[in-house]
Amino acid sequence: MMTIRPVEAGDLMDIMSLADKTGAGLTSLPTHRDVLAARIDRSLRTWQGTAERAEQGYLFVLEDSERRKVVGVSAIEAAVGLNEPWYNFRVGTLVHASKSLNVYKAVPTLYLSNDHTGQSELCTLFLDPDYRHGTNGQLLMKARLLFMAAFRQHFAQRVIAELRGYCDEQGHSPFWANLGQHFFSIDFARADYLSGTGSKAFIAELMPKHPLYVDFLAPEARAVIGKVHPHTEPARAVLESEGLRYQGYIDIFDGGPVLEAEIDNIRTVRESRLWVTALSEDAGPDRDAPWYLLANDDYPAYRVVAAQPRPERDRLMISAEIHASLRLSPGRQVRAVPVRLPSGTA
Repeated sequence: MMTIRPVEAGDLMDIMSLADKTGAGLTSLPTHRDVLAARIDRSLRTWQGTAERAEQGYLFVLEDSERRKVVGVSAIEAAVGLNEPWYNFRVGTLVHASKSLNVYKAVPTLYLSNDHTGQSELCTLFLDPDYRHGTNGQLLMKARLLFMAAFRQHFAQRVIAELRGYCDEQGHSPFWANLGQHFFSIDFARADYLSGTGSKAFIAELMPKHPLYVDFLAPEARAVIGKVHPHTEPARAVLESEGLRYQGYIDIFDGGPVLEAEIDNIRTVRESRLWVTALSEDAGPDRDAPWYLLANDDYPAYRVVAAQPRPERDRLMISAEIHASLRLSPGRQVRAVPVRLPSGTA
């Protein structure tokens, strides 16, 4: 059984192993033991209610319960930019015009922005490549949305997701090579690492505050503005199916897009509903039955699984195994939402 749950202190070594597999670009999951341990501790204090608003963040893990192994992580930051400035580039337009010369030209620009300050963020999504099949990716990504639906009071009105930008198999980022490297004089991997470990003051110190002309960048850099890493394309498709949209903001390092939406307009938040559970005595689920994500809505002992329950009037029939995985007894409420799986993945 694959189960989403809150991170625990004992998950550190498994998460370290996952971090080793991410490659460049996932700044919030660096291969740094002390940073990851601090991240876990911050998450634990958030669930315990002792973290200040500016540092609140929820880290979830996907556990293979048979192997007792963490095989994926995902997270929510409650409010970004309250401790340190939250930087993006806003893709804008500057118009140059002269009536006397009959010239009118709209020029695309990049402006350093803090516009997302205080908003909630979906972040730190990574699934072990060996588990990228079936419902695992949907479970890892959308469990956070069910959590936001159940505990709406802990989050801002608007949510963002800053997606990993394009880089090649050698970790070369065309956007960084043509822009950031000129101001920081360090390679992409180093800048990426510093940002991921919390050393972000250099961004404000070294990045220019005036607008940058996109046309001055090399064609290969312009081509990747708002483009995601090939491994991130499935995640982008899922987020866009949930209603998040690119609104012209990009990551300052790799040019990856920022998707955003009002939380209450996100499909999983909007369409999830509560059911009373009942014990199913069937031998097994119908292979053709639709998949659901099921969450127990227990804040300190949160659990989410993917299953094929049977709706029956006002009840949701689920197996004893699913009840146990959710730490629920029959007759309790469960939050459920249908999963939209790409063809051939179930």
